Amino acid sequence: MNTTDHSPLRRLFQSFLITVALLASVPSMADAFDDTLLDIQHRWAQANYQASGKDQKKAFAALLEDVRRFANANDNRAEALAWHGIVASTYAGVKGPFGAMSLAKEARDALLAAESLDPNALDGSVYTSLGTLYSKVPGGIIGFGDKDLARDYFQKALAANPNGIDPNYFYGEFLFEQEEYEAAKAALLKAQNAPARPERPLADEGRHEEVTALLAQVNKSLSKKS
Repeated sequence: MNTTDHSPLRRLFQSFLITVALLASVPSMADAFDDTLLDIQHRWAQANYQASGKDQKKAFAALLEDVRRFANANDNRAEALAWHGIVASTYAGVKGPFGAMSLAKEARDALLAAESLDPNALDGSVYTSLGTLYSKVPGGIIGFGDKDLARDYFQKALAANPNGIDPNYFYGEFLFEQEEYEAAKAALLKAQNAPARPERPLADEGRHEEVTALLAQVNKSLSKKS
């Protein structure tokens, strides 16, 4: 009768199997994160460009709840926190005066948290979103807006992604609002010729429409000056 104790060998083998299982789960976990992030991006584009009025507000309210859960479950990932900030800030823009400032502050906090983890995540979208937020929110005792800080963030965004459609569009919009029309036109022309994002066709289509509309306003302003 074999009385040899195989339990250490068995435990070693079981440990090996557990390690293999954990390693095998990593790609699926990564795929799940990426799939959820892409779904959030797609839903944001639908809400931002295809919905309006009450339907748009409802779409953003539902999306914000989902992205909050996603960010809380992935609070070590800058991409999740960045999209929490993007959704909250966009919703603040469409919601109106009631509750907009609390959403803007929520967006700022999420984006600053993303910046502390990885400021270059999503091709510098953290910088672009913070620049937009600081440029749009009122300053003084009402809010936390800061035009100088906004400009700094836009310049960081362009350093991270010089040819991207979003940093060039939003920087062009900022420059237009500062009446720096020539610089605004240059930024918008770069946005117009930005590389396509194959995974985000709806967002690209909507942003290009915004670029074209704003470029027309810039050209109009330039013609008045000449």
